[in-house]
Order: sequence, then structure tokens, then C-alpha cells
Amino acid sequence: MARFLIQSPHKPEECLRALDGIFAKGKDTLEKYEFGCREGDHTGYMTVDAGTKNEVLNKYVPDFLQSKARVVEIQKFTPDEIKAFHLMKAA
Repeated sequence: MARFLIQSPHKPEECLRALDGIFAKGKDTLEKYEFGCREGDHTGYMTVDAGTKNEVLNKYVPDFLQSKARVVEIQKFTPDEIKAFHLMKAA
């Protein structure tokens, strides 16, 4: 499994439709999302563990927003990995 960040933008006039669509995916899905709508950033944000980007889109993003959604695989780096990157760059 990989970890993914979902960014699901929508227009202000689509806000309620987006919220309804996410809620239709399940209460647990709605609870995982965070939104910037009240700040004028009409985007839903969520991190989730899944197998593929397509799985993420189909399971967590309403159909009408899937073409605009951005799904990025994310990971953490350790201090040792950062040191190794510096060594590779210096070589």
C-alpha cells in the first residue's frame, strides 16, 4: 500500500454538490476530508492509504470531480535518506 494526498477542487457554485458527493461515498469518507471552502479555497483535501491512484479516485472522489482531482503519492524521508541525497549530489 502507498499513501496518497487527494486535492479535489470545485467551484463555489459546486460546493454543496461536492459535499453531497463525498458524503455519498460514506460518512467515514466525509470524516477523512478537510476543506478550505470557508477560506475561499474550494478544495477538499485528504490523505489515504491505497493500492493505486485509480483506486483512490474511484473510492473517494465524486465522479463529476474526478477529472479535476489531483492524487499524489506521498512519502516521508528519514534524516539518513537526506544525508544520502547530499552525498549523491556531491558525487
